[in-house]
Amino acid sequence: MEHESNTEHNAVHMPAPTVWPMVLALGLTLIITGMVTSAAISALGLLLSLAAALGWFREVLPVEAHLMVETHDEEIEISSARKSIDRLPIDPLHRKMVPIETFRVTTGLKGGIAGGIAMIVPATAFSLLKYHSLWYAMNLMAAGGFVSWAGQSNEFLAQFHLQGLLAALIIHTIASLLVGLLYGAMLPMFPRWPILTAGFLAPLIWTGLLRSTLAIISPVLNERINWFWFIPSQIAFGLVTGYVVNLQARVRTPQFQALPFALRAGLHGAIGEPVEKTSKKDGQE
Repeated sequence: MEHESNTEHNAVHMPAPTVWPMVLALGLTLIITGMVTSAAISALGLLLSLAAALGWFREVLPVEAHLMVETHDEEIEISSARKSIDRLPIDPLHRKMVPIETFRVTTGLKGGIAGGIAMIVPATAFSLLKYHSLWYAMNLMAAGGFVSWAGQSNEFLAQFHLQGLLAALIIHTIASLLVGLLYGAMLPMFPRWPILTAGFLAPLIWTGLLRSTLAIISPVLNERINWFWFIPSQIAFGLVTGYVVNLQARVRTPQFQALPFALRAGLHGAIGEPVEKTSKKDGQE
């Protein structure tokens, strides 16, 4: 009795091993394989699945099959040959990518509206210089949403169409507002060169992404778009949007409240700038 008690104390109650789950998986696989090969394979898979389900249920109903797995206590000592741990120095202001100040949502909307208006200027200049029309660029944008305009000629796109005007205004307005919101959220993370980021880096990245996916999004635009004029349009949008966004007042984020009081009060160096450390000499600071 004493031996049995010790055995139960050093054992773990575990479910009994069974092969039926693997048989059921094989049966389901054969059923699916038979859909593209032969009905006989599906029939074999069905038989295996039924047998596996029956065998699996018999092991768990009405009483689950268990067994006792004997365990052995063993003390494992964790040691290391190293006598010290190397740690990287931590700067309290190292999280500079998390802004302590940001812009309101309306700021991004204002910037998007201003950038969208500025973008019209190079697009219209392109239409006038190449097609002698004010409406080509607008109709080309609208053609991305009209399947019936896919095979239209350049002469058709150079004419005025009320349907194209309304569609282009809707597409351009929505895109400008969404990108303006993106600028409002992104620019606080780049406080040093906001104009460079907003006016050149972001438009070039956006143009590269659009260039690689435009064939899927709109084959019509991909065939007729002039990238030599599209890039200046994007840069004009970025410069104006970034300028308008940076003119607006900022609001403080919860990260600002997490800073020490001395930094929030401006008593211990400027926010975002490293704190100067005094040197020790002769035991005195």
